[in-house]
Amino acid sequence: MAMSRRGVLFGGGLLGGLAVAGVASARTRTVDPYPLEEFFGTARTRAVSLSPSGTRIAVMEQLGTEETPRGVIDIIQSDDPEGPRFRIELGPVVVEAMEWGNDDRLLARIAITQTTRARTVTGSNRRIQGVELTSWRVISVHVGTGEGVVMFQDQRQRMRYSMDMGQVVDMLPDDPDHVLMTAWERDGVLGLHRVNINTGSAERIERGSGGTFGWQTQGGVPVMRHDINSRGTMETVFARAPGETSWKMVRRTRVIDAPDFAWVGETDRPGIVLVSARGEGEDTETVREIDLRTLAMGPPMNGRSGRDVVYGLKDSAGRYLGAAYYGRQLEYEFAEAALAPHHRALQRFFDNECDVHLTDVSRDRNRFIAYITGPREPGAWYFYDREARAIVGIGASRRFEVDRLGSSEIMTVATRDGATIEAYLTAPPGGAPGPLVVLPHGGPEVRDTQAWDRQVQVLAAQGWWVLRPNFRGSGGYGLDFARQGWARWGDRMQDDVEDAVAHAISTRGLPADKVAIMGASYGGYAALMGAAKRPDLYKAAIGICGVYDLPDMLAWEDREDDIPGKPIYDFWTKRIGDPDTMGAALEAASPRRRVGDLACPILLVHGVTDRIVPIAQSRRMRDALRAGGKPTELIEIEDYGHADWPDSQEQALMERYVALLRTAFA
Repeated sequence: MAMSRRGVLFGGGLLGGLAVAGVASARTRTVDPYPLEEFFGTARTRAVSLSPSGTRIAVMEQLGTEETPRGVIDIIQSDDPEGPRFRIELGPVVVEAMEWGNDDRLLARIAITQTTRARTVTGSNRRIQGVELTSWRVISVHVGTGEGVVMFQDQRQRMRYSMDMGQVVDMLPDDPDHVLMTAWERDGVLGLHRVNINTGSAERIERGSGGTFGWQTQGGVPVMRHDINSRGTMETVFARAPGETSWKMVRRTRVIDAPDFAWVGETDRPGIVLVSARGEGEDTETVREIDLRTLAMGPPMNGRSGRDVVYGLKDSAGRYLGAAYYGRQLEYEFAEAALAPHHRALQRFFDNECDVHLTDVSRDRNRFIAYITGPREPGAWYFYDREARAIVGIGASRRFEVDRLGSSEIMTVATRDGATIEAYLTAPPGGAPGPLVVLPHGGPEVRDTQAWDRQVQVLAAQGWWVLRPNFRGSGGYGLDFARQGWARWGDRMQDDVEDAVAHAISTRGLPADKVAIMGASYGGYAALMGAAKRPDLYKAAIGICGVYDLPDMLAWEDREDDIPGKPIYDFWTKRIGDPDTMGAALEAASPRRRVGDLACPILLVHGVTDRIVPIAQSRRMRDALRAGGKPTELIEIEDYGHADWPDSQEQALMERYVALLRTAFA
């Protein structure tokens, strides 16, 4: 699917394109799966962007090798998308993101890694080896000449001490010569700056507080500010209407799991902006207006029952077009009904197997950039021209042969207590019955989707089926669905996983004696708790940055919560349970206190600097297992936190996971 191809529109439908085999047909073929290392190559295309006028397409690509990177941008004329490309060389850098500053200039975010010189410590014979340092910058590139300037280049002292100067806040569409960007001050406080994209010169217009990490603006004026706590887990949102001088707190929201408030965009009325939020007493999160003066929110816009909004869609001028949701795949509730058949046509072009994200929409709604991802598509960009009635492949992050990857389906699972949940089941290439690996997601108030998941494909390439259940307690399905998992970590949420396993085994004829479970964060908890509850079912368990002792975790959250009113601790006592009233139940739902029930091999992995789940959780789990005479190993990842390690580390870990599971399934 990542190959360039063209289809023709007739009557709102796309004809042509590549036929994608479904799960059933894939089972009839013998195929050669990809080796594990093939999934860890460098992504080539990093971004595709449509110019504000819709006349040009920019393609950012990473060439070279990890040791000798080379970043480039190709410029394509929209009226000839398969024609010649004008290439702009960015040099030996890693490219990350890109936006148009105006019709003639691109803003490219790059990462530059340098090794400091080795030096001898004064007064000793000790020599310190060079240290790798990475800094982020934004370069403004003229697409006609290739000439570039670095943002903030007139502030040499700031350039020396600030590692990250690569965040654009507002493209200022009504001011084609400037953008708003953030940069750190010498005292560690974030500042908001107005930067000239032609010269790189900057002037500060706003200074944040100690915890500020970003702003949103209306008409170039800061109207919303975001502060974060020291652990990076809780965000406090402030608002200020144009003309006001003081900030008002809007709400606090979780950053990692269960966020319930986000910026969507401006409106043409000063002091009125669009956000996604869950109103008081409402089940789902939706797009709505908020009055920055009174903080009153308007009624839901383009809502969908039982589904939380994913994001709001806007055109290149910042005008609101609709809201995105996950149904069977990524779908939109459009504010402009005329756009709906075009998105459906794009979905059909990819045989309804992929998510079609409309990342760029021209002002006249004629030209689009669509980002495509799916179970067998790691990421590709397509240009869609309504008037020319054509869709053209522009770039791809990686190129895989579809038939050599595992195909996926959505299962509706009936739970033992009469509810229903959704689960994603991925077959190995060829679809032959084989072992099953269960991957409960983290969060837990997030959800799995049908988007590309490298871990899933690595496991499927070994000849294994992979199951990802959206158990009750997951996010994305509304607050009521999430609440059904609150304080039910050890029972209902685990039961839903087990019911999904039983459904997959019975409907696909999989061997019931070859099942393993693995996951990260909450998924790590679910993996070890599953193994404790069902030692007869799981042959191996892998926990990555997991929680294994609920009372200990809650006590740590209590100690670490430095926000007045302890909102983080309150959040987790609602989700996990109140130790004052559920002490015995929390102990029974803690894998570390149920070592005697564990019978399978267990592998633990944890980042040493994890601030979300402390590494002490894994160390104590390891010690308890060893004290109980149970086989286990803990791999500690130095200098990294909550499963945030690089690809090279992830590849080495996947090799360990596969080796353990292969032995367990033998």
